[in-house]
Amino acid sequence: MDPCGVGGAVAVFVLVLSIALSEAAVPTLLGRGEGIGGKGIGLEGEELSPWAKGLLKLTSGAPGPEAMAPDGRFPLILASKRTRRPDALNSFKLYEGGWNITNKHYWASVAFTGAPGVVLAALWFVSFGVALFAHFCCTRRRGKEKEGCFYTEHISLVLLLIFTCAASIGCILLSIGQGEFHNEALNTLDYVVNQSDFTVQILMNVTDFLFFAKTINVEAVHLPLDVQDQIDKLSGDLNDAASALSEKTNENAIRIRRAVGDVRYTLIAVASLMLVLALVGFVLAILRFKHTIYIFAVSGWLLVAITFVLFGIFVIIESAAADTCTAMDEWVRYPHAETALSSILPCVDERTTNQTLYQSKEVVRQLVNIVNTAIYSTTSNSSSHFNQSGPPVPYLCSPYDSQLNDRPCEPWEVSITNASVVWQNYTCRVSDSGSCTTAGQITPDTYSQLETAANVSYALYHYAPLLLNLQDCKFVRDTFSSLTTRYCPRLDLDLRLVCTGLALIAVGVLLCLILWIFVYANRPQREEVFVRSSSSGASRIAPVTASP
Repeated sequence: MDPCGVGGAVAVFVLVLSIALSEAAVPTLLGRGEGIGGKGIGLEGEELSPWAKGLLKLTSGAPGPEAMAPDGRFPLILASKRTRRPDALNSFKLYEGGWNITNKHYWASVAFTGAPGVVLAALWFVSFGVALFAHFCCTRRRGKEKEGCFYTEHISLVLLLIFTCAASIGCILLSIGQGEFHNEALNTLDYVVNQSDFTVQILMNVTDFLFFAKTINVEAVHLPLDVQDQIDKLSGDLNDAASALSEKTNENAIRIRRAVGDVRYTLIAVASLMLVLALVGFVLAILRFKHTIYIFAVSGWLLVAITFVLFGIFVIIESAAADTCTAMDEWVRYPHAETALSSILPCVDERTTNQTLYQSKEVVRQLVNIVNTAIYSTTSNSSSHFNQSGPPVPYLCSPYDSQLNDRPCEPWEVSITNASVVWQNYTCRVSDSGSCTTAGQITPDTYSQLETAANVSYALYHYAPLLLNLQDCKFVRDTFSSLTTRYCPRLDLDLRLVCTGLALIAVGVLLCLILWIFVYANRPQREEVFVRSSSSGASRIAPVTASP
């Protein structure tokens, strides 16, 4: 059992978990043209620069309207009260930088919370080792053991029973706590992974629809070539972002699950060994098996030291987790503050967000114009393969006017949500030569092109708000809010339960060891008591039988 290895795995879990929370919003990094690499969560050295120019900036030379000035940003130290701890890297002065996982002084202050466990482990290991060595030396020099008085033995027995019960209760609490922590940690991980998968799915859907937008060609009406080139570049960037996010999330999920599993097995092993040690040691002490007690005492000496170290590690984890939850809660409540999370989640400002919204609306309006131009061209065509006896084809409704404000649909327009269904009623059947044989204004080929254009328009209209939520960190704030309200309280309770169990086990077994060695190991074994009693009885009887 390697407590340092376990502690390292769990520490990695806390760090990866806090970073994994931000992975649900990896696309927000793109808002300022930053590469997904460089923060440890994506492709290294690659930059997705088109996002810096606006998420769907597919038009040329069409700057957006002047946006409202962003709210004034003010500095905010996250979890400032919780993180005021001595900093070992700064002469043990109080750390005042708040929650910041990129600051080594923050981690030094967090590590200081686990110092009592490590110090207790070192003091116990040295002091008990010295006392045990001195005890052996004194016992050899004495050459014999003294029997204790009646009251001393009974008081020692009561104390031993109390300490054994305390250690047993600690084992039970540790078993319950580790089980709850294991389940809650995996539930939290599943939630974060689901949020990440949701983000990936959005990016992949937008990528697919942007590809379809490039192929739209309704009766020789299509997007300009420069717009198609920008679509190619943006689609590639979106696909890279989705692939990087999915790959990194899966890697982190595997590592976290493995670390949580290792922690669980370690804690189960500690609880089991300590419970067996306490109960068997209690029985051996009562029966006064001196040499066996010494063997258990040496084993307990090492296990108590390990338990103290584990206690210190879990105190560090509990402190870091509580700091992270507090920081997330404060970040959600103060969305315009400049915090340590700003370097991890560089959400774009309001001006950039408005520009992105403008560009996405402009693309939707252009696609609607393409469709309506194609409908007009088709229905006004007098060529023989069109049957003009059918009802006129309704135009596609643009959800935005020329100023890109929301507008209602006119009675002669069809909404982009059900345009493909409505246009089926205006489709004719064609012969082998391609001429319409039934009433209808559009051919099946034209209908297919119109349907694709309408679906792409609807997709961009539908996904633009979701993408903006990623860009302005609203999606991440919602994720953090759910984590702080639904998962953080349970994780904090479970970690406290684990720490309490480890503390009870360490203290209980420690006191039991002291009684085993310095009280019960000094008592003569039962065989020695029986021999001494028999010898003293025989010496009293011998003179009587020898008298004449």
